[in-house]
Amino acid sequence: MKQYHTQTELGEVGRYVLMPGDPGRVPLIAARLENAVHIATNREYVTYTGWLEGEKVSVTSTGIGCPSSAIAVEELYRSGADTFIRVGTSGSLQPGTKSNDLAVVTGAIRHEGTSSHYMPIEFPAVCDLEIVQAMRSAVERLGVRYQVGISHSKDSFYGEVEPERSANSEQLKDLWRAWQIGGAICSEMEISTICIVSSILRARAGGIMAMHGEGEFGPLDGLIVAAVESVRDLIKMDKAKAA
Repeated sequence: MKQYHTQTELGEVGRYVLMPGDPGRVPLIAARLENAVHIATNREYVTYTGWLEGEKVSVTSTGIGCPSSAIAVEELYRSGADTFIRVGTSGSLQPGTKSNDLAVVTGAIRHEGTSSHYMPIEFPAVCDLEIVQAMRSAVERLGVRYQVGISHSKDSFYGEVEPERSANSEQLKDLWRAWQIGGAICSEMEISTICIVSSILRARAGGIMAMHGEGEFGPLDGLIVAAVESVRDLIKMDKAKAA
């Protein structure tokens, strides 16, 4: 049975799914897989499936924000996936961050509404430790600049970049300072809900993001290579455990 939004079904999706927000990035990521083929396109959801280290791996776009990301996780899980990795862009929170530095996410601030429909706000949005380990291994091997830490997930892009336009601008600015003081490294719009929904499904979730910081934001080749290599390392780890 095809899923209503993603139009995927059991057998078409791999256990491992890379999840960019932008549908246009799906074929760019899929090109790094072996024998990738287009599976489905519907609304914001574009899915390709290929192979890596002998395992089926998929790429599915989520669109922008937590509501569409929650749908993607739910329907891809029903289509056979159990490992969800967000691959996207984010704004940096810490001084000294250069544009295109990578964020290896360990968890997320739930400053959005979708995840509260799944779990009370006191429940933390935490990334799978094995995914974090695989990401660190991959970025170290590639020799790219990166940080490891907590992301801030929100519902409003312009509430972040133009808070003065909001009626509660002072509150938004105070919260932004709080996230910085607490050590959060980046801000985006999806990972918290991906983690929470995955937790309920007993699935694994993680995220790797390119951060917009000092300097111009360049091509995302480094992010894409790091994400694919992270999955490669994760597959090897999973096979070693199963042996």
